[in-house]
Amino acid sequence: MKTLIIIPSRLSATRLPGKPLLKLNGRSIISHVFKRAESAEIGEVVVAAEDQEIVNDVKKNGGNAILTSKNPKTGTDRIYEAYNLLNKKDVNFIMNVQGDEPDIDIADIQNLNIKMKSSQSQIGTLAAQIHNNKMYNNESVVKVETKEPLNENSFPLAENFMRNMKDQKKNNIYHHIGIYCYEIQTLKQFISFKQSKNELANKLEQLRALENNININVALANRSPIGVDTEEDYLALKKIIKYK
Repeated sequence: MKTLIIIPSRLSATRLPGKPLLKLNGRSIISHVFKRAESAEIGEVVVAAEDQEIVNDVKKNGGNAILTSKNPKTGTDRIYEAYNLLNKKDVNFIMNVQGDEPDIDIADIQNLNIKMKSSQSQIGTLAAQIHNNKMYNNESVVKVETKEPLNENSFPLAENFMRNMKDQKKNNIYHHIGIYCYEIQTLKQFISFKQSKNELANKLEQLRALENNININVALANRSPIGVDTEEDYLALKKIIKYK
């Protein structure tokens, strides 16, 4: 069974414009993500970008990239468009690695791939233990609630994804990490559904899957990577990578 990794990317991020091309140790964020995904050695890696500047940067740094249309509804729509443009007929799974996760753990990418191949899961994703209570009430931190506790060997179903915890109990609540592995037919099915009110209100497209009875299984990640959403995130990660 073959896995294709596609990394969606665009320059027009609202909170940190130009984010993919910001430099960390002399290399762009998007090229760092590409190298991480490539180092997992689970299959071909392609960046799907709506900006030629991103395509040029990835190729200049030895990566593979493809130009997609401007402003698809969601990152998953961009993934599916890239899959069709690449015309890969022998792929069983597509892994969507977010373009703003240059700190993602290579072993976590490998683990998710293994769990997808050894299960009947439609969509798989990752989540990490929450060690800082502030994360529960931080709306920029996406949380996932699982039906059973997460451990190294489990791959439980997701019950819900949320930004706001409100008065919810903290049982089986984890930090959701933005990586998805789709079984091909499930990906085709997913993008055929209209965006739901809940999805649009929370800006969480995974809610569309749950609301249309598509199962999402969750694997335990080794740690929470630092995603780059704001300038503060970028500066914090810049310091960490500088001393690695």
